[in-house]
Amino acid sequence: MNDAPNLDDYVRLFEVYGEDISSVYLNPNDTRYEFLFEQAARLLVKPSPFNASLPAPFRIAAQNYLRGDDKTVRHMSHPENRHFMLSDLYDFIMLKKARQARTTHQGNLDE
Repeated sequence: MNDAPNLDDYVRLFEVYGEDISSVYLNPNDTRYEFLFEQAARLLVKPSPFNASLPAPFRIAAQNYLRGDDKTVRHMSHPENRHFMLSDLYDFIMLKKARQARTTHQGNLDE
């Protein structure tokens, strides 16, 4: 992973888990995603042009969580809240990936 995270870093992170993360919130008792949440939070707080393009609530929640903000840590101590954030982040990353692929494909057609 780069010091300045990009789309590919997030895609690789989610691919390690090998399934559609968008429905993880449906199984709040699944503890497999605790480490994924920690890794995603650490990526989200790194400065990069890509991270700046992500919705601020993702970055703010990650910053507050890693900083130890009581309210955020308490909120994220519930697996369903972590899973919901991961699900939303995953969906957003996959939308960006699809958009990038469509733009790249369109560029190839124009050549």
